[in-house]
Amino acid sequence: MDILSLTGLAVAALAIVGGQWLEGGHLASLAQFAAFTIVVGGTLAAVMVQSPWPTFVEGMRLARWLFVPPPIESARVIETITTWADRARKDGMLALENELASVNDAFVRNGLQMLVDGFDPEKISEAMHVEISGYEERYRAAARVWEAAGGYAPTIGILGAVLGLIHVMENLSDPNKLGGGIAVAFVATVYGVGSANLVFLPMANKLKAIIKRQVQERELIVDGLLGIANGENPKLIESRLAGYFR
Repeated sequence: MDILSLTGLAVAALAIVGGQWLEGGHLASLAQFAAFTIVVGGTLAAVMVQSPWPTFVEGMRLARWLFVPPPIESARVIETITTWADRARKDGMLALENELASVNDAFVRNGLQMLVDGFDPEKISEAMHVEISGYEERYRAAARVWEAAGGYAPTIGILGAVLGLIHVMENLSDPNKLGGGIAVAFVATVYGVGSANLVFLPMANKLKAIIKRQVQERELIVDGLLGIANGENPKLIESRLAGYFR
């Protein structure tokens, strides 16, 4: 669980609500269902129009990473690769074939299989870097779904404000309806700007940081496997890989 993300969102909500209270405003005035529907529904619709279906679905799925990011187990990965390097150095590459059944990650298993099959190190590097590039592009495109939401939300908020003002103009003869229309107009702007700058854009940036770290871990794996393929000393491999996350 990412406590920092939860704390950040809580502080953002507290700042908005607390500021409203300190200004002497009513907290209930921030709860405008019409404004919420316009901003959230409009932003979602804009993102759906922009994004291919698989990318949109992947972006929604990545939302959970904000609170439960995928684990980065670099220490364990380095230890495993060092063990493989030591075994290959002593017993030969074919000795690593017994390790394939215990590897759950398809990326690592594919690289290890190529190593066992005696592929040229350059070919192994080429194949694995193609896979890394595809992985990075897929997940970065998914993260950009939330970046796009951060771009659309303020404009949709302004649209909500205009709709609220239209409602006000239509009811100038009825003072009892003016307050509600003006409230929707301003609260829609708050929802749009607030959701963009306090949720969507920070979320997109955090997802990109997580993706970057995962790509670094995959680069580490490729480096380690190539070190084994080139017959490097296990201690040298371990020392080099440890530098990835220092």
